[in-house]
Amino acid sequence: MPSDERARLSVFDRFASLTARFTAKPWFFAMCALLVLLWVPSYFVVGNIDTWQLIINTATTIVTFLLVALLQNTQTRADRAVQTKLNAIADALADLMDSQTDSKPDLRRDIAELKEAVGLEDRESA
Repeated sequence: MPSDERARLSVFDRFASLTARFTAKPWFFAMCALLVLLWVPSYFVVGNIDTWQLIINTATTIVTFLLVALLQNTQTRADRAVQTKLNAIADALADLMDSQTDSKPDLRRDIAELKEAVGLEDRESA
């Protein structure tokens, strides 16, 4: 079941989920904006514009690189969980429609289309 997904998470997956929740908070964005605002007057302390640019470029590149990797992991797992839930709903709907085919024979074609769509999603997902 999709609700059992949490029990199978690796240490990295749990860390990525924690990071995603942490960085999604408004105060995290405010902290980042404050850091940039504090960085701007640091030019007068450092004095050398090349060093000044190198500091902010290196820091933001490292943080961006790590966050993209962690957040992509979280997004991929979320997409997989949503697809699993949609497949379960489609399967249940197909079973329900199958129980009604005696009174409505044209449902057989709809059931086949629904099952084909679910199978297609399994084959084409990344």
